[in-house]
Amino acid sequence: MSESITTIKKSKYLNPYIGGVLLGLVLLAANFISGRGLGASGAIKSCIVSASTTIAPTASANLAFMKEYTSAHSGSPMKNWLVFEMLGVLVGGFLSGAIAGRLKFKVEHSPKITSKKRLILALAGGILFGYGSQLGRGCTSGSALSGMAVLSLGGFITMMAIFGTAFALAYFFRKNWI
Repeated sequence: MSESITTIKKSKYLNPYIGGVLLGLVLLAANFISGRGLGASGAIKSCIVSASTTIAPTASANLAFMKEYTSAHSGSPMKNWLVFEMLGVLVGGFLSGAIAGRLKFKVEHSPKITSKKRLILALAGGILFGYGSQLGRGCTSGSALSGMAVLSLGGFITMMAIFGTAFALAYFFRKNWI
């Protein structure tokens, strides 16, 4: 009896179907209000461009990408709406975790691996995904979700590639989490 109560208390997550509908509504609202879809990699790019131009202004001024990016975003790249979107995601995630009682500073991992290995794998995956999002000209939110929302063939291909790669590699990496 107490085991089932503990299990119920641990699973304070939103129903994934409701979450999917809410994500779709947010995506629809973003398209309607701003004329653009969602995306995270644009916010990271704005932060990197701002940091680079602040730390090394002369070096940044000589890079074609930096010139193009700063001229496309009049004023500061940090005023890009994607930066504010990502700040909202971070604050919202923090508040959600705090309200649901899931805000803990611990590393969740399988008993088969250490916390250090889990963090190294997460960092490596994040770096590879970030690099891939730049090669693919957008992250999953921007390329796949927003692309599919406007019925872009590229969005559908991106989503198939993301899930196809995940299914293909899951067998090799599952021992790190199960």
